[in-house]
Parts: sequence; C-alpha cells; structure tokens
Amino acid sequence: MVMALRVVVPPHPLIGHWLGVLRDRHTPGSLYASATAELGRWLTYEAVRDWLPHRRIQLESPLAAAEADVVDPAVPLLALPLLTAGLGLWQGGQTVLPSAQVLHLQESLGVITPPAGPIPPRCGVLLFLAELGDGESLLQLLDDLSALGVSGDRLRVITSLASGPGLKAVGERHGNLTIYAAGIDPDLNEAGAIVPGIGDVRQRLFGGTVLDEMPTDT
Repeated sequence: MVMALRVVVPPHPLIGHWLGVLRDRHTPGSLYASATAELGRWLTYEAVRDWLPHRRIQLESPLAAAEADVVDPAVPLLALPLLTAGLGLWQGGQTVLPSAQVLHLQESLGVITPPAGPIPPRCGVLLFLAELGDGESLLQLLDDLSALGVSGDRLRVITSLASGPGLKAVGERHGNLTIYAAGIDPDLNEAGAIVPGIGDVRQRLFGGTVLDEMPTDT
C-alpha cells in the first residue's frame, strides 16, 4: 500500500501573522519568542481538533440533565519537545494540553536521543520540532519511535516551518505521518538552512537581540 505524507498548513490568519513575525529579520528576541509560543498554541489546537480522545458523559446543569463531550483522561498524551528550540512551540502547546505528560528530547551533533523505555500502547504522542530542514535527524527519531510502537495516527508532528526537500525525505520513509506546520518553504541553501526561512531559531529565541547581521540567505 502506498502511503502519502499528510502535511497540514491551517489556513488561519493568526497562524500566517505569527509566521510573518518569525520571518522578519528585525523582530526582537522577546517578540520572536512570543510569536513562536503563539504558533505552538494555534498549531496544537489544530493538530488535536480531530485527534484528541473524548467521550460523552451525563451531567446535571443548574436547570436540568444534560450531555457533554469531555476529554477522555483514560487515554494519555505525551508531548516530546526537541530541546532547546522546540521548547518555544511547546510553551504555547501546553496552554492547550496542560495535562499532557512531557518528555524532553535531546539533540547532539544532529542525533536525537529517543525516549527511553516503553511508551504506553494507547498513548498519543505530539512531537514539537522548531523547524523541519533536511529531515535527517527527524527520520532517525521517527525510526526509533516506530521501534517503540509509535507511528501512524498515534503520532503527530508540530513545527513552525517545513522545507520541501525535508518533507519529501520524510514522506518517502514515513508516509503514514501527519505534520502540522505554519508554512512550507521550497528550498534549502548550501548550509542546510530553510530559504527564505525564519533564521537561526535557537539564536533568535534565546539571544534576546535584534539580528541586524543575519545573513540574507537564511
């Protein structure tokens, strides 16, 4: 069976607005962080719209009996923000899913350390990735998660920006994945940066300065 990668770019004006703030090379660090958190919030909202486990219950309103749809606490959710840049998105995501369990992922020399130990079989997993460039480190992590039994509809990726080449690489190996992104850029430059992109996310999130010297090709 041929599987097609599902990439969702929600057509919400606020998502487009905050992505524009990230793209602007003159956006100061504090506003860049706020924009990243806002994207995390809105993208998480969109990602769980048709995915969050829920059930119908009977309750008593102040006037009469009623029914309500509530989030099902019996199905756990696990958030995996990729340190350090993925924390910006998760800061907004946790306002939508305050009860989700959190496990931080470390990346060193382009290699992401996978979660240790088993993940509960019914647990839904949300991966928060600052941006999806060439996709190489993400592919290895997806392989590791698949070995732990997490793939398909149990997993969704949330990222500020994805590149065309990165999506192609991921789709060829993990076509059953769903990715939520604020935008898709067509190219990578020779250094592997997304073009036109949103700049060096770690530097802009945690540097706290206006990047007047940012190269124009990042």
